[in-house]
Amino acid sequence: MPPAIARAFRAAVDEAARHVGATAPNPPVGCAILDSEGHILATGGHHRAGTPHAEVQAINQCRERGLLARAHTAVVTLEPCNHTGRTGPCSLALLATPIRTVWIGVRDPNPHVEGGGADTLRQRGCDVHVLQPTGAQAAMQALCRSLLAPFTHFMRTGQPWITVKQALAAQGARGPPAGRTTFTSSASLDLAHRLRRATDAVITATGTINADRPGLDVRRVPDHPDRAPRILAICTRAGEVDEAYLTAARNRGFTVKVCTDIAALPDMLGQAGVTWAMVEAGPKLLAEIDTRGLWHDWLTITAGPDGTDHYAVRVREGDATPLRLFPELAAA
Repeated sequence: MPPAIARAFRAAVDEAARHVGATAPNPPVGCAILDSEGHILATGGHHRAGTPHAEVQAINQCRERGLLARAHTAVVTLEPCNHTGRTGPCSLALLATPIRTVWIGVRDPNPHVEGGGADTLRQRGCDVHVLQPTGAQAAMQALCRSLLAPFTHFMRTGQPWITVKQALAAQGARGPPAGRTTFTSSASLDLAHRLRRATDAVITATGTINADRPGLDVRRVPDHPDRAPRILAICTRAGEVDEAYLTAARNRGFTVKVCTDIAALPDMLGQAGVTWAMVEAGPKLLAEIDTRGLWHDWLTITAGPDGTDHYAVRVREGDATPLRLFPELAAA
């Protein structure tokens, strides 16, 4: 993989990551367009369902800047679509430009369209490259798979990718000191809100609600404007949740769902269109989720004695996790 292509993939992933949490039920996708010398002319990302896809965003930028005639290569994190939905096929949009070399990070995981875009581009004379999961391309291909991991899982199972976020004190305690609701640093609190912004749902339990009355909405960082309401899934065997808390959660913009059977939680969220959910709860719910194997990646934030938090990421299967999109977690 030429260095210019590697840089373009990194730019495309970064642009797509800016919109994670706003694109559901569509996947986050990034595209970079290069000239014949490998200079990036434009980067585009899919913003939300019904808006132009990443390829069209980048093409439009080139056109607006008067650079489209120089367009030579497109680098796309996901195989260009080949069908007409709320927008037209990106394969045809690329073919309507001078671009005749296309690099693809991940083939489309939708079983109904797999291979369509790449095949169309090849049949119309494009030189198409798809990143391989081994060798020199493996790291970048894994990053593209991480970007797509929740969407890919959802397409294959109809259920969301579930991330657990757990905070621990330096000595391994599972609760904050008396009088406080958290023992993590300000930087970790910012990270928690960035994670909330990236997900479609938050999962919690009545024990956490009764103990802390958490807001669980996005506050410390700007949220995506005009995005669909997030789901707040409350796990409770008894089925009882404080009405005042439910009303306040709805006023914060949540669609609230109460789950009395945790085994049914993935299907319940999947049917609501959730592709990525994050668990923010106490040790009882986390232990049950762990025992039942309902999680896909697990972020542990350990408060260090010097005030600096330490991050560790576990992945149940494979090496792809959307947590790698966050710079402080890339090597955790």
